[in-house]
This record gives sequence, structure tokens and C-alpha cells, in this order.
Amino acid sequence: MKPIRLVCGTRATYDDFPRTTALGRTLALGRHAVPPQLMLFDNNRAGLSSIYNYAIEQSRNDPAILVFLHDDVHLSDFYWMDRLREAVAQFDVVGLAGNVRRLPGQPSWFFRDMTFTPDDAQNLSGVVGHGKGFPCDKISVYGPPARECKLLDGLLLAADSERLIASGLNFDEQFDFHFYDLDFCRQAEARGLRMGTWAMSVIHESGGAFNTPPWHAAYERYMRKYTGV
Repeated sequence: MKPIRLVCGTRATYDDFPRTTALGRTLALGRHAVPPQLMLFDNNRAGLSSIYNYAIEQSRNDPAILVFLHDDVHLSDFYWMDRLREAVAQFDVVGLAGNVRRLPGQPSWFFRDMTFTPDDAQNLSGVVGHGKGFPCDKISVYGPPARECKLLDGLLLAADSERLIASGLNFDEQFDFHFYDLDFCRQAEARGLRMGTWAMSVIHESGGAFNTPPWHAAYERYMRKYTGV
């Protein structure tokens, strides 16, 4: 059985990570018979795409179910490891929230245009909690999970490393934080990989950083890459 390997970049130090981050506090509670592996990039200032690609490359000789996730995610599902194994048996790339369609110029899996209009509920999938801990402040029920999607939220993405390597799928390092997830999904779609959401309880501390100068700069790079596609 392949290990589950969490890949996370954090600005916290290695010693502070278990105490000061949502993910670190979650993992500190676990007493698993076969615990997950943690590939932690502490004191990180590198782009997420570059550290995620490093994890993919390292898995060539050490295969795993790779889970790329943010450090502000609480894994509040007691059975999260089982959920992930179920999910990667059904989909090549797994997320927690996503959209079953993709529109021209779409700036997010959730928004359908640059005026930040939420897409219709019938196109959305997944559930994510929001807040600083359990119980969470709010639960966003986007739509039924376990649906095949074209776009997934990058707060958590999971895949079998051998499928990523066999397909040549990795992250485009021009997208260091914003749009790395949308680009990854478009690359997966071009390779014929199936993407979908899965039911797994998490609480996300951040709501994202839309409509900021770095976000707009990344959107322009994203649109240049996919002009006419």
C-alpha cells in the first residue's frame, strides 16, 4: 500500500509548525497505525508550484499518494486518510471543491467572470468549512461531492504520484501561488486525466486573496498562456 505523503509549504519554522498552523495542530493530534508522511517546506518563500514539483520528482523512486495542501487547513475528518484512498481510486486528481465546467476567461473554479459572479449551483461540487477551528464558523456547501470536474480548488489536491509521472503532469512554476491550481487542472484535462471532488471534512482558515495586484498579474499570465484555448 502506498504511503500518503502530505506536501506543504509554510512560513513557520519546523519547531513552530505543530503549534502555530492549522495543519500542524491537526497532525499533532493523530495516532494512526500507519501515520501519513509529511514533506514540509518550513521557512518557505518559494512558490508552491516549485515545491510541489520537487515532491513529484522525489516520488519517482518512492511512490506515494501525494497530497498538496495549504498549512491553514484543519483535517477535521477522523477518516481523512481512508477518504483520500477512496478518492484516488476513482479520480486521477482529487480536490474538495470544484466546477464541472470551464468558461472562457473564468478567473476561478467558483467565479465565472471578472466581476466575480458565482457560477450556478448546478455546476459546483464539494463542501468546505471555514473558520479557525472546530466547530467552524461556516460551512460552504457548493454541491454534491464525487462529481467529475474540470476545475478544482487548490487548498487540497491529491493524486497517485505514479499517475502524475506517467502522464507527465506537473505544476507550471510561473504560477507561484495564484492560478497554479487552475493551470494544473487544465494540464490534467489536456492529458485526459479524470478530476473530481470527494467528501472529506476540512476547515480552511483563509478565504483566498482575490482581486489583489499579485492575483491580477497571475491572471494576465494565465490568460496569455491559454489565449484561444
